[in-house]
Amino acid sequence: MSNIQKSHVVLVVSFGTSYNKSRERAIDAIEGKIAEECPESEIRRAFTSRMIINKLRVQYGIEVDSVEQAMDKLVSEGISEVTVQPTHIINGIENEEMTEIVRSYEGKFKSLKIGKPLLSADKDFRETVNYLSDYVKDIGSVETAVVFMGHGTEHKINSVYTVLEEKFRYAGFENVFVGTVEAKPNLKEVVLKVKTKGYKRAVLLPFMIVAGDHAYNDMAGDGETSWKNVFIKEGIEVECIMKGLGEYPEIQNIFAEHAKSAE
Repeated sequence: MSNIQKSHVVLVVSFGTSYNKSRERAIDAIEGKIAEECPESEIRRAFTSRMIINKLRVQYGIEVDSVEQAMDKLVSEGISEVTVQPTHIINGIENEEMTEIVRSYEGKFKSLKIGKPLLSADKDFRETVNYLSDYVKDIGSVETAVVFMGHGTEHKINSVYTVLEEKFRYAGFENVFVGTVEAKPNLKEVVLKVKTKGYKRAVLLPFMIVAGDHAYNDMAGDGETSWKNVFIKEGIEVECIMKGLGEYPEIQNIFAEHAKSAE
């Protein structure tokens, strides 16, 4: 991130992660792509998870602003134009709370814009599925299911995960399944679909920006209830790929475009 103050700032807001390597490969990479596409802007960072902010400070001496702290700094420094670009996947609870905070600063800048999350329009779905399809072709097969693990939310926007799987079907991929950790479709439902279709092997990947705690514990962990072990108990061979969405250059491009077209 640039040390030279510019009149326009893009504040990139992420949930955050304490997995340093994953953060570098995903969040840093998204910020880098936005910087590349917005050369006249200064790129700054904020996290929405106070737990992660505190953990980074205590364990690693890494300081990351909350959204409020970052916005207060922009006001105090006299920055005139601000774009806030979330790296959230959907417009769920986290994104709505962030948006509410940002909008409370309206009137304090000459220009204040907010970019959209990853999956915000039909075009986003098409591009995401298109980009991931090439990857799926390389790791999937007639006997291998590809299972994306999303976070899930109580918010009505949770239907995004079902829509995403349908988009893969429309693209001709019968072997791609999408489940969530905390909502529907849940693991039990995904395992049933994979078994019903007769797959003997499954490749598991996080459908999350960062391969962090959920990926390493809920998906690939050694606990009895991890996705990996539940599939194994059902007689399905498993491979886990620890690659967050933020690591895909094409996904980074979508966030950069959203920052450039922010309203």
